[in-house]
Amino acid sequence: MESILSILIFFPALAATVGFVVDKNSIRAYALTVTAIEFVLSLVLWYSFDTQNPLMQFTEFFPLIASYGIAYRVGVDGISLFLVIMTTLMTMIAVIGLSEKRDLKHLLITVLYLEMTMVAVFLVLDAIVFYTFWELSLVPMFYIIGAWGGKLRIYSTLKFFLYTFTGSLIMLVGMLYLGYVYFQTTGHWSFYLEDWYLIQLPFSMQLWLFAAFFFGFAIKVPMFPFHTWLPYAHGQAPTIGSVILAAVLLKMGTYGFIRFSLPLFPDASVYFTYPMAILALIAIVYTAMVAYAQEDMKQVIAYSSVSHMGVIILGTFALNVEGIGGSVFLMISHGIVSGALFMLVGMIYERRHTKMIKDFGGLAVSMPKFATIFAVMLMASVGLPLTIGFVGEFLSLLGFFRVSPILTVIAGLTIIFGAVYMLVMYKKSFFGPCDKSENQNLEDIKGREVVALIPLVALVIILGIYPKIILDPLDTTVSGLIQQMHNKAILPETKARLYELNSIGEVEK
Repeated sequence: MESILSILIFFPALAATVGFVVDKNSIRAYALTVTAIEFVLSLVLWYSFDTQNPLMQFTEFFPLIASYGIAYRVGVDGISLFLVIMTTLMTMIAVIGLSEKRDLKHLLITVLYLEMTMVAVFLVLDAIVFYTFWELSLVPMFYIIGAWGGKLRIYSTLKFFLYTFTGSLIMLVGMLYLGYVYFQTTGHWSFYLEDWYLIQLPFSMQLWLFAAFFFGFAIKVPMFPFHTWLPYAHGQAPTIGSVILAAVLLKMGTYGFIRFSLPLFPDASVYFTYPMAILALIAIVYTAMVAYAQEDMKQVIAYSSVSHMGVIILGTFALNVEGIGGSVFLMISHGIVSGALFMLVGMIYERRHTKMIKDFGGLAVSMPKFATIFAVMLMASVGLPLTIGFVGEFLSLLGFFRVSPILTVIAGLTIIFGAVYMLVMYKKSFFGPCDKSENQNLEDIKGREVVALIPLVALVIILGIYPKIILDPLDTTVSGLIQQMHNKAILPETKARLYELNSIGEVEK
């Protein structure tokens, strides 16, 4: 177990490199074996994880550029643990459900390299190494959309890359400056997050650094008004690209806020609570209305993702245990549900070669299994109680209710709006007469499609009924995060605000 985090990071990349010599007829089985092993390793990590310990566990250290304090440092806590498990699970599920036939070998090799970068982002504790993997994740996704995407794939790929790369460069400036501040304070360089957590920054400096990190994370989420790249990327990406993009890559931005912005800049985080909430509310309401106006099933789900990510941001900046824990749980639930929905749309596209809602109707008659699973995921997406989607949304909104009941009521409209546009899409596509001849003899899902979807359906129900297995370790880590923010804050009003938002005494504990 001493090197399990490094194995989790580099095993997919090593396997991808070996994959170049694997026969193209065996590459699917090979990639599935690799992703399954990676998933099992993440479960072993969970089994060995101490859920009562809020600190980083299984840490590893290897110096890279000692003179500037840059080192390979990795560790896992209750937040990153479940994001890693979700990453390995959804990558494996995406490979199982893969229907792409064009140059399958290179597509799967690219997916394995992408898995390496995603897992690393959630485990690395050195800012420069974090940034390296953060940027490296753009390359495989750039290739996946650009090589296997639709007619507008080049435009979509460039927009995706330029948006995210520009934001990341601004974030890099903030990281380098923060490293310099640490040098000026202590006399030696370090980009280790745990070292950065120990220094207190002037309030004005926190504001500027928060803004620098904001651009990198907000564009990746994506938050309004930086969201316009996402519908294009989803619309043109192959199914496996959309599944991984929605399930994992978007969560890297919200994870960044929790790992960097909150503990490093606690006073600025409290100061920007309402501006962040306003941007989140605009995303929640505006993109929900845009989703209602879409005629393409995939675009409905793409704009739905932006709306749900707004709820995650709202929970994060509730700055209490319920809100932050709920936002992380919602990251996991959204990853599972949105990934499944994109996979389902990809399956119907393979059969009909269209994603337009008007081209369907009566699918529940010709594809009853498909319609049933789609309905389960749709209900989870709109936050039906006893499904995984309800838990995260409820806790996120409950957490922010302590900040502002009025804004929380407005945010709660996402449940109503989500139900409207999702149920309208479902009604038009699955109910009514099956009067189009192309839809009357469609083959229902079977084989590998069922194998890919059934585990996700099970998780939607099991974690909706019994979320405790994830929430308990999350609460332990999030309580430690709140304590860390309280200790690092320099303004008395920030400390008072954190105490107020965690009024049951979590901060004091």
